[in-house]
Amino acid sequence: MIRHIVLTKFKPETTEDEIADIYAGLSALTDKRSGARGFTGGRSASPEQIERGYMHGFVIDFDSWKNLKAYAEHSEHRKLGARIVENAVGGIDGILVLDIEVPE
Repeated sequence: MIRHIVLTKFKPETTEDEIADIYAGLSALTDKRSGARGFTGGRSASPEQIERGYMHGFVIDFDSWKNLKAYAEHSEHRKLGARIVENAVGGIDGILVLDIEVPE
């Protein structure tokens, strides 16, 4: 299994409603894609408070690298990804992506 983790530093003017709308789109896309599951996303509520500006994030699990690649290349993902980049501090520089192999 591949765990896809995305953390974002959203611009201060980006509303929680805009972020929720983007995440709702990603969740709906996850539900439609074969080999993708478990979208979870939101704003950090960490008591450690060491987010360093990365206050929002989401996680999606994929059955394989092939499934992750198909998701990443999907036109709806590209549209939603562009909205994240547009609303991130410094564009792509305000986004962290980690893809980790998780033993099942």
